[in-house]
Amino acid sequence: MFRLEAFEDAGLTHDTLSAAIERHRRTSLPRLERAWAYYRNGLTPRSVRGLNGRWYRQAQEAGLPARLTQSHKPDERTHAIREVVVENDIAWRVQAMVDFVFGKPVSLRSLAASDTATVIERVLDHIWECSGGIALLQDMGTLGHVYGHVDLAVRVDEGALLAAGAAFGGEAGGSLDLDAVLAAAGRAVRIELIEPTRGVPIIDERDWRNLKAYVISTKVQRRETREPGWLADVLRAVRGASVAETDESEVVEIISPAAWHVYEDGILAWESYHNLFGGELPVVHVQNIAQPFEYEGIGEVEPLIPLQDELNVRLSDRANRVTLQSFKMYLAKGLDGLEKIPIGPGQIWHTDNPDASIESFGGDGSSPSEESHIREVREAMDKVSGVPPLSGGVVQGRIGNLSSANALRITLMGLIAKTERKRIAYGRGIARASALALTALHNAGLFRTRESDRAVRLAWPDPLPEDAQAKAMLAKAKHELGAPAGAALRELGEATNEDAVS
Repeated sequence: MFRLEAFEDAGLTHDTLSAAIERHRRTSLPRLERAWAYYRNGLTPRSVRGLNGRWYRQAQEAGLPARLTQSHKPDERTHAIREVVVENDIAWRVQAMVDFVFGKPVSLRSLAASDTATVIERVLDHIWECSGGIALLQDMGTLGHVYGHVDLAVRVDEGALLAAGAAFGGEAGGSLDLDAVLAAAGRAVRIELIEPTRGVPIIDERDWRNLKAYVISTKVQRRETREPGWLADVLRAVRGASVAETDESEVVEIISPAAWHVYEDGILAWESYHNLFGGELPVVHVQNIAQPFEYEGIGEVEPLIPLQDELNVRLSDRANRVTLQSFKMYLAKGLDGLEKIPIGPGQIWHTDNPDASIESFGGDGSSPSEESHIREVREAMDKVSGVPPLSGGVVQGRIGNLSSANALRITLMGLIAKTERKRIAYGRGIARASALALTALHNAGLFRTRESDRAVRLAWPDPLPEDAQAKAMLAKAKHELGAPAGAALRELGEATNEDAVS
């Protein structure tokens, strides 16, 4: 039975929950799925092989005009099938941006006192590593770049965490069995990615930055047949179908600062009323690029969709032009019986007609305006995304001395500035999730820290290739000025695996 009083702190009612789920499925979900389709450009098998010989249909073909997509109808004049050319310029740009932000391991640096900071860093590194490490961060970057935002949920195994806290908990700066704490924290605490297609935020009506509650909807394989519960009525009203009509179960999690409920097909399967997070909602929202006064951020795919459609149209038109004009055609006059003779090399034609002639025409002629338009569309995509081809290793012009880091920085200035901006947003989300994990460990008695000790900063690596000699000289200079030797070694990449979220 649904315990409505458990979420009184968030003001969550049956009507607000129904409205939030319906708004997400009808408004947000189609837009999010379209962005992912353009990024992934997946292949959908055709039930019948098309006349052009292809057994698949690409997702980006949805943006092409009917004259190109109606491949089952040959051209009325030539009886030929029009070619469809899709060049996914979105995916490599998104991947390049993710590589710049999360291409290398990120180091977490505690802002606590030196003795305590070392222990805190080891605990956080272990939690992030057990949650997925650098792969988790790269997935977070990919989802954020595609959808515009992404959420992190801090999950805890309450029973295991409290038992471990009672067994061998302690202070960060005091007597502590660190190996036991690391093992328990790795088992009981997880930081999970929640893609926007599954996450439904319940936002404060007076402050779009404040999350009152959070709903996670996940499809899983149905384990057993049972009568759907009350929440199934909400989902049935939104989808227009009964949850019992499919082989999948709908698992819905409702999270507030005071409670965490899990429903399967509307039936309460698990509940928790712990206060391990100190009254905070264990969900962290991260915007890829901030959108003023909006919960959802700005993604990298949506602004590129119109340009991608235009590029695909022009490439398809060029392919059709080349197909029609790339073959030589001949007009023979005054040659009797020529229609029965095959055309090929090493052949001699003769006639007594002095007016006979053979004229050739056709062949692919140059089309400067077409090439110029395609090039300008690509340049427009460079400007909108801020990702030039050089970021992918394609050198199209002279950019100076390529061995100079300054030359690369000037050429990639827009992408670097965009990367720094994103690192602030993603870094805050990582730091906030880390603080929530430390709060749970503290309240469980496993690893006690002060609130001021839970702040961390991120040490981001330079996304560009580095000069090893210049880097060594800089680290040496810092050490001579009083920096710890360990910090200098970390800058040179000599740190142990415990010093990075990898």
